[in-house]
Amino acid sequence: MKLFQRFAYYGMGLLIGSVFVYFIWEKKDVVFNYLPNARVLSKIQRDKHLFSDDAIQSMKEIGVDSLSIEEILKFGDVSFRDSDTKSKPCRTFVIDGKPEGKSIRIYVKACDSISTIDRVILNKE
Repeated sequence: MKLFQRFAYYGMGLLIGSVFVYFIWEKKDVVFNYLPNARVLSKIQRDKHLFSDDAIQSMKEIGVDSLSIEEILKFGDVSFRDSDTKSKPCRTFVIDGKPEGKSIRIYVKACDSISTIDRVILNKE
Protein backbone atom coordinates (compact mmCIF):
# COMPACT_ATOMS: atom_id res chain seq x y z
CA MET A 1 0.00 0.00 0.00
CA LYS A 2 1.40 3.36 -1.01
CA LEU A 3 1.84 6.26 1.38
CA PHE A 4 -0.88 8.30 -0.36
CA GLN A 5 -3.41 5.47 0.11
CA ARG A 6 -2.55 5.25 3.81
CA PHE A 7 -3.21 8.96 4.25
CA ALA A 8 -6.46 8.66 2.31
CA TYR A 9 -7.70 5.80 4.52
CA TYR A 10 -6.63 7.66 7.64
CA GLY A 11 -8.40 10.82 6.48
CA MET A 12 -11.62 8.95 5.68
CA GLY A 13 -11.61 7.25 9.08
CA LEU A 14 -10.93 10.52 10.84
CA LEU A 15 -13.75 12.23 8.95
CA ILE A 16 -16.29 9.46 9.69
CA GLY A 17 -15.25 9.34 13.35
CA SER A 18 -15.48 13.13 13.70
CA VAL A 19 -18.98 13.23 12.22
CA PHE A 20 -20.07 10.37 14.48
CA VAL A 21 -18.71 12.07 17.62
CA TYR A 22 -20.22 15.42 16.60
CA PHE A 23 -23.73 14.00 16.38
CA ILE A 24 -23.40 12.12 19.68
CA TRP A 25 -22.18 15.23 21.55
CA GLU A 26 -24.81 17.43 19.92
CA LYS A 27 -27.58 15.34 21.49
CA LYS A 28 -25.91 15.53 24.91
CA ASP A 29 -25.66 19.33 24.71
CA VAL A 30 -21.94 19.31 25.50
CA VAL A 31 -20.14 22.65 25.54
CA PHE A 32 -16.37 23.04 25.46
CA ASN A 33 -15.33 26.25 27.16
CA TYR A 34 -11.57 26.37 26.94
CA LEU A 35 -10.99 30.09 27.28
CA PRO A 36 -11.41 31.90 30.61
CA ASN A 37 -13.99 34.35 29.26
CA ALA A 38 -16.25 31.53 28.06
CA ARG A 39 -15.86 29.57 31.31
CA VAL A 40 -16.88 32.54 33.46
CA LEU A 41 -19.89 33.39 31.30
CA SER A 42 -20.98 29.74 31.21
CA LYS A 43 -20.75 29.44 35.00
CA ILE A 44 -22.76 32.62 35.53
CA GLN A 45 -25.42 31.50 33.01
CA ARG A 46 -25.90 28.19 34.84
CA ASP A 47 -26.40 29.93 38.18
CA LYS A 48 -29.63 31.39 39.49
CA HIS A 49 -29.70 35.14 38.87
CA LEU A 50 -30.64 37.73 41.46
CA PHE A 51 -30.70 41.49 41.01
CA SER A 52 -29.68 43.91 43.76
CA ASP A 53 -31.84 46.97 44.46
CA ASP A 54 -29.10 49.22 43.11
CA ALA A 55 -28.95 47.23 39.87
CA ILE A 56 -32.73 47.36 39.40
CA GLN A 57 -32.76 51.12 39.97
CA SER A 58 -29.92 51.79 37.53
CA MET A 59 -31.52 49.47 34.94
CA LYS A 60 -34.67 51.61 35.09
CA GLU A 61 -32.64 54.81 34.72
CA ILE A 62 -30.62 53.50 31.78
CA GLY A 63 -33.62 51.89 30.11
CA VAL A 64 -32.30 48.32 30.09
CA ASP A 65 -34.36 45.24 30.86
CA SER A 66 -33.38 41.81 32.17
CA LEU A 67 -33.29 40.36 28.65
CA SER A 68 -30.50 42.79 27.77
CA ILE A 69 -28.63 41.71 30.89
CA GLU A 70 -29.06 38.06 29.87
CA GLU A 71 -27.64 38.95 26.45
CA ILE A 72 -24.59 40.52 28.10
CA LEU A 73 -24.17 37.44 30.28
CA LYS A 74 -24.23 35.28 27.16
CA PHE A 75 -22.16 37.31 24.69
CA GLY A 76 -20.30 39.83 26.87
CA ASP A 77 -16.60 40.30 27.47
CA VAL A 78 -15.25 39.69 30.97
CA SER A 79 -12.77 42.36 32.06
CA PHE A 80 -10.40 40.35 34.24
CA ARG A 81 -8.30 43.44 34.91
CA ASP A 82 -11.23 45.09 36.72
CA SER A 83 -12.61 41.88 38.26
CA ASP A 84 -11.86 40.50 41.72
CA THR A 85 -11.29 36.84 40.98
CA LYS A 86 -9.47 35.97 44.21
CA SER A 87 -12.09 36.92 46.82
CA LYS A 88 -13.85 34.23 48.85
CA PRO A 89 -16.63 33.02 48.97
CA CYS A 90 -18.00 35.16 46.12
CA ARG A 91 -15.91 36.44 43.24
CA THR A 92 -16.81 39.69 41.49
CA PHE A 93 -16.68 39.82 37.71
CA VAL A 94 -16.98 42.89 35.50
CA ILE A 95 -18.70 42.14 32.18
CA ASP A 96 -19.00 44.58 29.27
CA GLY A 97 -21.60 44.31 26.55
CA LYS A 98 -23.52 46.28 23.94
CA PRO A 99 -27.17 45.25 23.87
CA GLU A 100 -29.42 47.50 21.81
CA GLY A 101 -26.43 49.67 20.86
CA LYS A 102 -25.77 50.81 24.45
CA SER A 103 -22.38 50.16 26.00
CA ILE A 104 -23.14 48.66 29.40
CA ARG A 105 -20.93 47.35 32.19
CA ILE A 106 -22.34 45.01 34.82
CA TYR A 107 -20.80 43.83 38.07
CA VAL A 108 -21.68 40.25 39.00
CA LYS A 109 -21.01 38.57 42.34
CA ALA A 110 -20.66 34.88 41.51
CA CYS A 111 -21.11 32.55 44.47
CA ASP A 112 -21.53 28.76 44.45
CA SER A 113 -24.97 28.48 42.84
CA ILE A 114 -26.26 32.07 42.86
CA SER A 115 -24.99 35.00 40.83
CA THR A 116 -26.09 38.46 41.90
CA ILE A 117 -26.13 41.33 39.42
CA ASP A 118 -24.71 43.95 41.78
CA ARG A 119 -24.41 47.06 39.62
CA VAL A 120 -25.30 48.14 36.09
CA ILE A 121 -23.46 51.12 34.62
CA LEU A 122 -23.77 52.88 31.27
CA ASN A 123 -20.29 53.25 29.73
CA LYS A 124 -19.57 56.55 28.02
CA GLU A 125 -17.20 55.66 25.20
